[in-house]
Amino acid sequence: MRDRLPRKVVFAYGIPGVGAGYMYLLIGLYVMKFSTDVLLISPLVMGLIFSASRVWDAVSDPLVGYLSDRTRSRFGRRRTWMAASVIPICITFVMIFAPPEGLEGFGLTVWMAVAIVGFYSVMTAFFVPHLSLGAELSTNYHERSRLFGYRHGFYTFGSIFCLVTMQLLIGAETEGVEVARERALDLSLPAAAFMAAVIVLAVAGLRERPEFQGRVGANPFKAFADVWRNKHSRLLIIVTLIENIGSAAIGVLTLYVAQYVVGAPHMAPLVILSYMIPSAFSVPLWIPLSRRVGKVRLWLFSMLGTGLSFGGMFALPFLPPELRLGTMFVLAVFAGLAAGCGGTIGPSVQGDVIDYDEHLTGERKEGSYFAAWNFVYKSALGIMLALTGFVLDLSGFVPNQEQTMTTQVWMVGLYGLFPLICYLIGAALFTRFSLDEAAYREIRAGLDAKAAERAEAP
Repeated sequence: MRDRLPRKVVFAYGIPGVGAGYMYLLIGLYVMKFSTDVLLISPLVMGLIFSASRVWDAVSDPLVGYLSDRTRSRFGRRRTWMAASVIPICITFVMIFAPPEGLEGFGLTVWMAVAIVGFYSVMTAFFVPHLSLGAELSTNYHERSRLFGYRHGFYTFGSIFCLVTMQLLIGAETEGVEVARERALDLSLPAAAFMAAVIVLAVAGLRERPEFQGRVGANPFKAFADVWRNKHSRLLIIVTLIENIGSAAIGVLTLYVAQYVVGAPHMAPLVILSYMIPSAFSVPLWIPLSRRVGKVRLWLFSMLGTGLSFGGMFALPFLPPELRLGTMFVLAVFAGLAAGCGGTIGPSVQGDVIDYDEHLTGERKEGSYFAAWNFVYKSALGIMLALTGFVLDLSGFVPNQEQTMTTQVWMVGLYGLFPLICYLIGAALFTRFSLDEAAYREIRAGLDAKAAERAEAP
């Protein structure tokens, strides 16, 4: 196989996913509940804070993507940004779980706003260059699936480790607010140290393609206009936006549904684990299967599988109580299988779209492309987090109390029915995607011919 990557390169690229998966999941799943039930901040306020972080991403994501494309350094244009993100990531992550004891009211709200917005900002400085580097490491159509598949596996393993932390934090809540706050601080410190270590390992163990540097225009507006003019990229942006608007509330509401609908808050980490394990361990299945049926068809299957799995969650309040937990487990397993497929194939297809841009423009601007897709994902998440906060408030949600049937139905509506509708629409649109393996081979042949001409030129 041309351009096959050694295992040590795949490992060095994937290992930061463990820390990123841990941090993102812990903040996405637990911080809302930690803030409302331990810090006693209104869910409406927290929804607005998360939404504000996404508004700021409208600036930070494209800025980081374009600047990393333009960076010139002996360390490489991506690894320079990854290395610079290490200390800020550690500081802001610990801040989220360690607000000062005497801080309350407006001061506490400001602290959490600074910590959350800051964390997502500095993670962008790592995440966008890291994704971009993955698209550069190999130009082989299927080798990209292997690289991003194992990255997804590492990311999911980090998410699984996060569940242990969540179990400890949920248990600490039953012992009182002070115990919960102390345990949150104690667990955030080693997590920050681990994230720093794996980013340093990746920076030291990876190398970048020098021929890709310096091949981006000086006009940032043209760079992002190219992203939109690329017909394949434009379709992916629309599909990504629709899907993630539907799925954004899933992570935040999992703990709420487990506690207030299913009545088993202590089982929430195991439900999430039943999603994570098939997501991680199915990766070796999807890589060879994508060679047989095609990456595009397989990703379409992932969209449909995810939508149908979470759509079934809408039935939970209407089932007998003794059937709710088992149903949630079964649906989570199928959703995890679909997520493993999407996490393996999705970024690989995005890498092919970036090569199509090189075919059109002659430039290499992975950062601009992944910044655009990352921004769409975060914007959808911000919209739904704000909406979730409003819905919980307006539906009569009361923390740590039994919820009315109306509140439960609103919860599972956002958790199951809405994602189903959005995924079905996204899948229908994705059937128009035409950059399959045959089309990519033609593009790749032309790019390789141009590269050979540049190498032979005096």
